[in-house]
Amino acid sequence: MTAALADLVGIGQAGLAAWFAVFLRVGAVMAVLPAFGEQAVPARVRLALALAFTCVVAPAAPALPLDGPAAAVGRALAAEVLSGLLLGLGLRLFVLALQTAGAIAAQATSLAQIFGGSAGVDPQPAIAHALTIGGLALAVLADLHVRAAEAMIASYDALPPGMLPHAGLVATWGTFRVADAFARGFSLAAPFVAASLVYNVALGVINRAMPQLMVAFVGAPALTLGGLALFAFAAPALLEVWRAALGTYLADPLGAGP
Repeated sequence: MTAALADLVGIGQAGLAAWFAVFLRVGAVMAVLPAFGEQAVPARVRLALALAFTCVVAPAAPALPLDGPAAAVGRALAAEVLSGLLLGLGLRLFVLALQTAGAIAAQATSLAQIFGGSAGVDPQPAIAHALTIGGLALAVLADLHVRAAEAMIASYDALPPGMLPHAGLVATWGTFRVADAFARGFSLAAPFVAASLVYNVALGVINRAMPQLMVAFVGAPALTLGGLALFAFAAPALLEVWRAALGTYLADPLGAGP
């Protein structure tokens, strides 16, 4: 009986160690995962979500041997954390693209100071906040949790367990992802930038034609109204473009690159 219990304890310890290695990668992803890893979500809820995702990912993940020297085991566990952060940060950059687009749009339509948010952990203009919340809600409705779990499982093919990511490949991939995020943010804000350019050129022509007219008092309310109207019409299409790009990225997160 004692020998049988000792065998069971050994099997249980090995299983818990394997699940712990998966939890390290999943927990790193969940720390920065859009919607589920937001700072507004309580820490206990995020921990419960990380454990739930671990239960989904662990059966499909390859086992990580943790019976070697302490230094090798520590390096393998650190590699799991780094791999999870790479996957999570790639997704977090999509949220950064929405925030960048909102900031550019608010600045172009002179709404950054009027409706700028000053409360909260991450102050941002109201347009950026609305785009971010709308994008996160749309992503969750489009089964972000399912796609994220699939991406975590697929990440073991691109980043084998226990192996540190290649620094050169990570640098190339990260540079491309950051550049793509800023390019996407400016692309989403392009309608507001174009409308602001046309409006300011027209306002300058009117000012030259009628110098006695105080165009600033007439133009400022019109610019605010036009910016809000353009946001109401353009936001659904912009969020749909963003959601499609997020879905394409989730299909091959660590393989997407130049």
